[in-house]
Amino acid sequence: MTVYLNGETRHVTAETALAELLDQLSLPHQRIAIELNKTVIRRADWPNTTVNEGDRIEVVHFVGGG
Repeated sequence: MTVYLNGETRHVTAETALAELLDQLSLPHQRIAIELNKTVIRRADWPNTTVNEGDRIEVVHFVGGG
């Protein structure tokens, strides 16, 4: 199925949870926020939140520094 990740089209398997999506993208689970269809999803809910056809996902990395 097709989703939009940070504005780019991505093909993912059905029933993919947000936590699995991060693993597929080799992204660390720390210092990241995920917005799914303009709603921020709590980290505790990532394993149980599945993506659906046409979902718009924004993954934001927090970077420290001064």
